[in-house]
Amino acid sequence: MNKPVPVPTDNSRPFWDGLREHEVRIQQCDECQHWTFYPRRHCPQCFSDQLTWKTIAGTGTLYSYTLSRVPTAQEFADEVPQKLAVVQLDEGPRLNSTLKFLDEADIEIGMRLKPVFEQRQDMVLLQFTGADTPIPETENVPEEAQPSEPEASDAPKKQIPCNDIDALRSLISEEFGPWSNVVEVTQELIDQFAELSGDDYWIHTDVEKAKKQSPFGGTIAQGALVQVLQSRFHIPQDYEVTGFNNMVNYGSDKLRFPSPVPAGAKIHMRSRVKAVEASASGTRITLEMHTHVVGQERPSVINDIVVQYM
Repeated sequence: MNKPVPVPTDNSRPFWDGLREHEVRIQQCDECQHWTFYPRRHCPQCFSDQLTWKTIAGTGTLYSYTLSRVPTAQEFADEVPQKLAVVQLDEGPRLNSTLKFLDEADIEIGMRLKPVFEQRQDMVLLQFTGADTPIPETENVPEEAQPSEPEASDAPKKQIPCNDIDALRSLISEEFGPWSNVVEVTQELIDQFAELSGDDYWIHTDVEKAKKQSPFGGTIAQGALVQVLQSRFHIPQDYEVTGFNNMVNYGSDKLRFPSPVPAGAKIHMRSRVKAVEASASGTRITLEMHTHVVGQERPSVINDIVVQYM
């Protein structure tokens, strides 16, 4: 989804250039040493025009925040609730930003924050997260350096016979595996699914009405569409089940749609082995599969799919 980005001016360009290099730069007055943000031509403290751009750590505290459950614009519907924040830098100035990688319950006024550099189109934006919050490896990396497809591994996969229950149960984990490839959910795809399935409710297909009346600020994909798109994902795995004559989708133990997928959003998926059981007709493996809008913490689809090997 093409989200709006700031337009640098001659006055603010050093700030944006700094973010491209993953540096936070703000101005300091040469006369009175006052730190200044937003960028300007004169010091607001002593009115001197002798301002110098300097690199700072970018750390600070949370001065104020709000959780916006109605997107500020349609393009941000995939981020609801938006965690909008006022951050006070250690040098003193306050700036408006967005919090990332934090659950609502973890956000507290006065908490320590560190910068997150988010690549968006040809810009790098400054966002913040908790001082002790780990940042995913795909963040703080220029967009062109981020792989859109999972990299193939040269390492041989573990071969596990479908009747070796103990070996298969060793795969059970609370941790999810790596992300799959990315799939874009276009309005055209949503319309095609509406025609095929009959689920043509206006919140999915009427773009203009959805802009005005939808709580999401625009059209969203059908939950069933997002679920079936799981077939388009290719998840890197370090094991392979062998020794079966047939493999079938036995059904789902759990299916939930916790958050919407806006038209134009990109989605990906990861999974974990949740359970393994022997049955009279073969072996059943339950995979917990989470589909997310790229960059969003809350999953859009949770599907505990049961695969039977015979």
